[in-house]
Amino acid sequence: MAPSSSSSTHNNGFYVLMIVVSTMVAACAGSFYQDFDLTWGDQRAKILNGGQLLSLSLDKVSGSGFKSKKEYLFGRIDMQLKLVAGNSAGTVTAYYLSSQGPTHDEIDFEFLGNLSGDPYILHTNIFTQGKGNREQQFYLWFDPTRNFHTYSIIWKPQHIIFLVDNTPIRVFKNAESVGVPFPKNQPMRIYSSLWNADDWATRGGLVKTDWSKAPFTAYYRNFKVTGLSSKSSISNSGAEWEANELDAYGRRRLRWVQKYFMIYNYCNDLKRFPQGLPTECTRSRF
Repeated sequence: MAPSSSSSTHNNGFYVLMIVVSTMVAACAGSFYQDFDLTWGDQRAKILNGGQLLSLSLDKVSGSGFKSKKEYLFGRIDMQLKLVAGNSAGTVTAYYLSSQGPTHDEIDFEFLGNLSGDPYILHTNIFTQGKGNREQQFYLWFDPTRNFHTYSIIWKPQHIIFLVDNTPIRVFKNAESVGVPFPKNQPMRIYSSLWNADDWATRGGLVKTDWSKAPFTAYYRNFKVTGLSSKSSISNSGAEWEANELDAYGRRRLRWVQKYFMIYNYCNDLKRFPQGLPTECTRSRF
């Protein structure tokens, strides 16, 4: 006997509900096993706690790294990091988006290690079509080795925003209208690595890595992507993703960080650009 139309409708609704619930569970239960590949460093890169924690280590033989399984084009990327504690001079923990090839695009967070008691330097940069030279550097207003903190990149056709614990620290606006290239055509993967850069990382290379403190280890958790699934699949859902610019509070926080914690801005480096500052440096800011 065929089911009545009302029974059929009820069953269909039940199955749709179950599909939605299972999809939500899958979205919430993402793990480093599902989202990332350990790419180098042998056993120095580890996925722990059932896929909820990832660690990278560096010793005198090698560093380590990982990359996302998917490529992304626009969206918000969040990751919580706890950086190498103690004397981390000479080490660099890099966390960034990048495409491939000689004309690659790239959006960088790099954490430059320090002597015990000195602050980390957060180094940011943006590459478009293989060219960077857009560095801004900051001290952080907390100790990034004691607890996990969230480091985020909002990448949209209009702008790129770097955030720390949801506080904007840097905005790079799309200035293609005045001839400044902007990364918007090449999908990028997420990468991270922990490596030795004592030829430049700490005080310009004056302070070398103390290998007696090795292994050096950084930790990652709570990876999240908003506003896209992969490649060019974009979902414009959520007010945060819809907003084209920072709100008044966000602009105040950005000014606070740049006034008190920025230690280098390429847009102020007249010695480096004797023929004139880059075009985007004269554009209006948030």
